[in-house]
Amino acid sequence: MTTLVAPLLTLPRLSARQRLGGLLLASLLVFAWLVPWLSDADPARQQLTRILQLPSLAEPLGTDHLGRSLLARLAAAIRLSLGMAMLSVLTAAVPGVLMGIIAGWRGGWLDRVLGSLADACLALPGLLLVLLLAAIAPGNFWALYVGIALVLWIEYFRLVRARTRALAASPQLEASRLLGFGPLYLFRRHLWPELAPQVLTLAAFGAASAILAMAALGFVSVGLRPPTAELGLMMIELLPYYHEAPWAMAQPIVVLFVLVLSLNLLAGRDPR
Repeated sequence: MTTLVAPLLTLPRLSARQRLGGLLLASLLVFAWLVPWLSDADPARQQLTRILQLPSLAEPLGTDHLGRSLLARLAAAIRLSLGMAMLSVLTAAVPGVLMGIIAGWRGGWLDRVLGSLADACLALPGLLLVLLLAAIAPGNFWALYVGIALVLWIEYFRLVRARTRALAASPQLEASRLLGFGPLYLFRRHLWPELAPQVLTLAAFGAASAILAMAALGFVSVGLRPPTAELGLMMIELLPYYHEAPWAMAQPIVVLFVLVLSLNLLAGRDPR
């Protein structure tokens, strides 16, 4: 069993920039999950006597225009953004990779049908699809999740299909097939080691794109609704107060920047 699973879990060696990205992402995760344990602040609780307070021992990051704890809200926003990104990427990657392998391996009418499905989805701009679902169910987390996942799966399908076509004709895979090895062994031994670095890179970029999409929709007020703690929503709520409390306005911007930077660093590789 170990010999069967181990190659599937093998990750490419991380470069220096990928380790930096992993460190930044781990730091945000630790912050997001430790804050609820160390503080009992409610991200939705309003305290109108503490509006736009400066950072202090009681509130290390200060309060917003409704007296809500920015520490608690930022931690909740990071959990929400990363949760949405990971869920969307996983939902898009699994069917995208499987359909890409089937289309690239089998070819013929099955390849044409799956390719036509991907082309049909590409005919509708991704942002328009997300906006359409957000308009049907305004403020609904699941509408955003489904829209983003439907946009992302096409990238996995097209990449994996193209790579599988080339790998299926390789001498190594042909030799294993002639020796009588089954599809699972061929995938584990020949396909996945070649596909894994590119799929994982695409997953990191896809997670960054999902976070940016959710923040952009929140910023233009077509995403999640108040009092949800979400980075784009926090930016638009604090924008009228940037003269009075620039430190409060900067916090969700910096967190969004570090989130996307960490994922892009994880996706990038040092040139050889």
